[in-house]
Amino acid sequence: LAATHHPGLHFGEPRAALDWLYAEADPLLACVRQSSVRTTGRADVLRRAVDLLWAAKDLAESGANSKQYESAAAALRDAARAAKDPHAEGRARTALTNVHLVAGRFAEADDEARQAMVLAREADDPLPSCWAPNDRGIIALYQARYADGERYLLEAIENFRADGNHIGEASALCNLSRIHVELGRLASAIELAEQGIAIYDRMGLTLRLANGRYALGIALTQAGRLAEAQTQLTEALSLFHDNRQPLWEGVTHFRLAEAHLAAHRPTLAAAHAEQAIALRGIGGEWRRATVLTVLGKALQRLGQRDRARVCWRDAEAVFEGLGSPELAEVRALLASEIAA
Repeated sequence: LAATHHPGLHFGEPRAALDWLYAEADPLLACVRQSSVRTTGRADVLRRAVDLLWAAKDLAESGANSKQYESAAAALRDAARAAKDPHAEGRARTALTNVHLVAGRFAEADDEARQAMVLAREADDPLPSCWAPNDRGIIALYQARYADGERYLLEAIENFRADGNHIGEASALCNLSRIHVELGRLASAIELAEQGIAIYDRMGLTLRLANGRYALGIALTQAGRLAEAQTQLTEALSLFHDNRQPLWEGVTHFRLAEAHLAAHRPTLAAAHAEQAIALRGIGGEWRRATVLTVLGKALQRLGQRDRARVCWRDAEAVFEGLGSPELAEVRALLASEIAA
């Protein structure tokens, strides 16, 4: 990150740092926006503002501050483009990629990440060179483009290792684990997630450890190791909750719903799916529709067929509007209900 002229604050533990970040979110983002209009002839100001935004990226996932964060990121991107600064623009686009990912706007996220990769090469900047392909791998996962996703994530892992960024490497390993799950490579999926967890554990990063346990829980669920999966996901849920990450708290409830459904516990599956739905406004319509699909399956098994159909019809409308590959599954579920 860009050098600063003053020492930063020191916090004894991560939760205190997060508490400060959320308490100071409004003035922090206002400072970033002001910097975007005061950069004429001051590349150092623009770059510090972009790096401040990147350091505060947890705000993009908070729900309460997501729109302000997006507005600030877009302002910095435009200012960097006007200043013809590929270094600052690449980083601003990387921050915007994360915003769109959180909101479930995958086409917009991929476009920002693609341009960030081009700018990273022009500026020879390792940050977007690492994180943009990592993000494109996640986007490809959500769009069922698994070969593309694997290629992007292998590139991200190589770049993170070259940069000595162990945290990023662990993140990309866990994301690659999810690609391997979808490709049916369950043994390697479990191994990749465990490698990511080992890195987080070695570095003492409990905040990040939740992401590793989340990925491992998904792989274990698909491997039929349901008790182990529920343990990993429950631990991840607790960490996400304690560290004020409502988006990830919601998607972990969704994954627990999947695990309980696989274990033939529809009541618990429905309860977790409903808790995921309750975190509305975070994650976008695509994520809400994926939760509705699983909730419908749980309700069907509980004999609540009318409620199940309502869930699936709502999910169908979302997936159809987005052109999502999940549409086929939901239509098959609705067709099976008609046949029954």
